[in-house]
Amino acid sequence: MGKFAVIDLGTNTFHLLIVESGPDGGLVELDRERRFIKLAEEGIHRIGPAAWDRGIRALEDFTAVLRANDVEKVRAFGTAALRTAANGPDFVREIKARTGIEVSMIPGEEEARLIHLGVMQAVPPFSGRSLIMDIGGGSVEFILADDHEVFWAKSFPIGVAVLYKDFHRSDPISVLEMEEVREHLAAVLVPLREAIQRFPAEVLIGASGTFDVLEDVLAREKPFPNYGRFAVDRFYPFFRKLLPTTLAQRLAMPEVPPERADMIIVALVLVDYVLNLAPFREILVSHYAMKEGMLVELMRE
Repeated sequence: MGKFAVIDLGTNTFHLLIVESGPDGGLVELDRERRFIKLAEEGIHRIGPAAWDRGIRALEDFTAVLRANDVEKVRAFGTAALRTAANGPDFVREIKARTGIEVSMIPGEEEARLIHLGVMQAVPPFSGRSLIMDIGGGSVEFILADDHEVFWAKSFPIGVAVLYKDFHRSDPISVLEMEEVREHLAAVLVPLREAIQRFPAEVLIGASGTFDVLEDVLAREKPFPNYGRFAVDRFYPFFRKLLPTTLAQRLAMPEVPPERADMIIVALVLVDYVLNLAPFREILVSHYAMKEGMLVELMRE
């Protein structure tokens, strides 16, 4: 039985996931590594020297883990930050020279397709349509789908690193800055609003970063191995609690991971904006997303 791996070079986080095929054809996780790189800490258009060094070291460490696990097939892919950074191609070339790993660029719409495929491995079949939302550092992918079909999908350059860099200037965030974020989202997300009118959805399925935090805080019970769920009305007290806090206050909160304390406010403003686009009743948090979708395709090959 072969071992397969994917490396996701995200804007904020680099992930390595190693699996093998289970007896039922599902994914059996063998190893998972995560490094917070923050490629866009100096802006989305150029990778700074500190982030560059963190990224290269992470890939060298991942290479050692791959060798130790005797992995048969590896696929590495870059997303928003590497697509937009002027020195992204140089970064990819250095990764190849230092580790032998070939990094492919994944366009936003391909990200959305793979996210849907991954999410469907984690959540149970559901009736009706859902809006899948994957929050990254450079981009956010939205997919309107049921468990069989994607009706609409699009990637938007409104990841939390982008929103944080462009709008979160005060500590705590000011009312004016929050309004600027909302006005920006209203302008950029016109296609999403129109799509939700055409394909109504009652369940929001969140994946990645911020939704993992929300699940940890808001899901009272966690009986499901690959996803969590909680009612939408549980979101708002947590949102209101964090909104007036400073970075120092958030770093002192046990429910806020320190690596997410800086960008979580703009992330919550983004989630709040999306929740107001439709009468969502429930939020599901998928533990699978693009990495797992890519693995499913890799194993099928």
